[in-house]
Amino acid sequence: MSDLSFAPAHVLAAMIRRREISAVELLDHFTARHAAHNGKVNAIVATDFERALAQAEEADHALSRGELWGPYHGVPMTIKDALETEGLTTTGGSPMFKDHVPERDADAVARIKAAGAIVFGKTNVPLFSGDLQSYNEVYGTTNNPWDLTRGPGGSSGGAAAALAAGLTPLEIGSDIGGSIRTPSHLCGVFGHKPSYDLVSKRGHLPGLPGSLFQPDLSVVGPLARSARDLEITLSMIMGPDDFNAVGYAPALPEPRARDPRELTIATWFDDPFCPVESENVAIMEQAADALEKAGATVHRDARPDFDFAEAFEIYSTLLHGGTTRGFPAPVVARMKEAAATLDPSDTSHEAMQARGAALTHHRWLELKEEQAQMRAKWAQFFDTYDAVLMAVIPVAAFPHDQQSNFHKRALTVNGEARPYLDLVSWAGLPLVSYLPSTAVPVSRTKAGLPVGVQVVGPYLEDFTTIAIASMLERELGGFVAPPDFA
Repeated sequence: MSDLSFAPAHVLAAMIRRREISAVELLDHFTARHAAHNGKVNAIVATDFERALAQAEEADHALSRGELWGPYHGVPMTIKDALETEGLTTTGGSPMFKDHVPERDADAVARIKAAGAIVFGKTNVPLFSGDLQSYNEVYGTTNNPWDLTRGPGGSSGGAAAALAAGLTPLEIGSDIGGSIRTPSHLCGVFGHKPSYDLVSKRGHLPGLPGSLFQPDLSVVGPLARSARDLEITLSMIMGPDDFNAVGYAPALPEPRARDPRELTIATWFDDPFCPVESENVAIMEQAADALEKAGATVHRDARPDFDFAEAFEIYSTLLHGGTTRGFPAPVVARMKEAAATLDPSDTSHEAMQARGAALTHHRWLELKEEQAQMRAKWAQFFDTYDAVLMAVIPVAAFPHDQQSNFHKRALTVNGEARPYLDLVSWAGLPLVSYLPSTAVPVSRTKAGLPVGVQVVGPYLEDFTTIAIASMLERELGGFVAPPDFA
């Protein structure tokens, strides 16, 4: 039965359909797994086992009547605590919402339930999903299953940790600064950041409960232990909110290639603007080599027609323009004062945060035009290349650091101190241009920590990046369970 803990969700669903295991037995397995192991990682922070059991019993009865609810009929799963889940406490990591029990599901949650999945718990996030670590005053700190002294990333850190530790077979998270891809990389699982606006964000905290406005840049997408589960889950949850569903539904193209021999890719693993740990670069190069040996054409120097610094400035200003919206008024006022005196050449993370806080509508319109021009350059690039393999973040899993001021935190990259917010820089390259990006585990460092790569592709060609993730999975072995949890 221990193999059940780490089996992909689609494999578990097939076992249920073949009557090799019942939905109740599978839920019992994960209930026991939670009791035995969650305390070490603190990944799952709210549970709903009683209602989940009733749903699992009904799933088994339905199957005996010949009814199939969907591709994940009877499969238990968890949901990131930023996505509202009917009848189950959803805090967004904030004490303000510690007693918030939604009356409706977020759109993505409703859709995965309609696909037959049974939600039994919520996974931990930072305060309002605003950090690349996962801890808050409501539920405490989540640890990385590969090294409990290190974080699993954020903001979907509880989701990735739960998958890696074998506590859940499937997850749905969200991403505005790498929040799906970074935890996937740090915990050795798969994660997909969809093309912007492909999946409805209604029911995400933040905004506030009941909010209808869906902000720029951020997306909702799946995390799993296989590329196939990313493909299935995205197919189930994609689509607009109720207002827009009247007039359109997504019809994504088939992958450009399912065989490496039909594939032309570029690589972008390091950059002077945001250096990457050399050991990680070597591991990612080995992943590109594996695709090349399988028949892919690989170009290691190809780049779109803009530089990293240019993309970062657009992304960072738009990002901080949105994320500082909820900051206390005195803090925003200080940032606006600082922005007025900044040297125009200062593109530090602290400077970009201040400019974001001071963003005017006029400047926002200018940035949106610059963003559109950059998106056009990406489109031209993808006329030649099917995808580009990129770094996710500069480092592997790093020790917990809960200083409240992000600008006082630091990373060590190749023996030198780098700003903590370098963690959003590589993630921002595809994000600001609305591109799909799939995080894939490819190997581990000498210290035994996972390293992933992100596969970035053309807008709305999400199934291409997931297909390439599947190729990497076949060539390199895919998910590996952390030793202390296997």
